[in-house]
Amino acid sequence: MPDYEVIVGGKLRRIELTRKSLDSFEAKVDGKAREIKLPINGIVLGKAFMMEIDGEAYKVELPEAEKGKGISVKVEGAAFDVGVKIASRGQALTAFEPGSQMASQKTVAHRKAAVEGAVVAPMTGKLVKVKVKKGDQVKAGQILCVIEAMKMENEICAPRAGTVQDVNIAEGTPVNEGETLLVIA
Repeated sequence: MPDYEVIVGGKLRRIELTRKSLDSFEAKVDGKAREIKLPINGIVLGKAFMMEIDGEAYKVELPEAEKGKGISVKVEGAAFDVGVKIASRGQALTAFEPGSQMASQKTVAHRKAAVEGAVVAPMTGKLVKVKVKKGDQVKAGQILCVIEAMKMENEICAPRAGTVQDVNIAEGTPVNEGETLLVIA
């Protein structure tokens, strides 16, 4: 996963995320490891949710915000001004292939229905860019589309080289984790 630079209350922090399971991550904040557990049913902007950091539960509120602008995040009622950017663009998300071991039972059902070569959404979000069309030749690692989730853009890359056989997405539409975005043969 990409590394992020986050400005919290005017102080710059570097965060490295590593997915451990469908709902948990290791977050290295300025080099110090933290275990993060998020709600398995996703996060709805503008609504409160519970998350765990190193086993302690916290109530978090993420307001809807304009792209490119900071937001005021509330944790246990205390507000923090936060700005986020991807620090390392060279590390793009690679779409999970059907049968990924990190899938929940819900996404396993989606992926079993997917055809061979399907590229599925690794997260729930909004599709902001589609960079390929049916019939295009793609290389392994080439950016196929961009999904915005939690006001961060995530590049979805081709897991292998091939020809785009089917495109099931359009810019501006929402996508769910496990949903087939396109098929590469």
